[in-house]
Amino acid sequence: MNATKVLDAKGLACPMPVVRAKKAMDELQSGEVLEVHTTDKGAKNDLPAWANTSGHTVLEMKEENGVLIFWIQKG
Repeated sequence: MNATKVLDAKGLACPMPVVRAKKAMDELQSGEVLEVHTTDKGAKNDLPAWANTSGHTVLEMKEENGVLIFWIQKG
């Protein structure tokens, strides 16, 4: 999946992946996609919840070698 911007939030603990994702999302235009990489297991729930309440859409989420990867489309 093609992302407009990639955010490396690996090694950051809650709530920093969401804080960084919000900041990165502010730089995107509606419809663009943010790819987030994080090792924080809490992000499995936190990022989709934040995206939903912020009007964004999680297009896909997968886990590779302990890294969670999210593709979030700006609403």
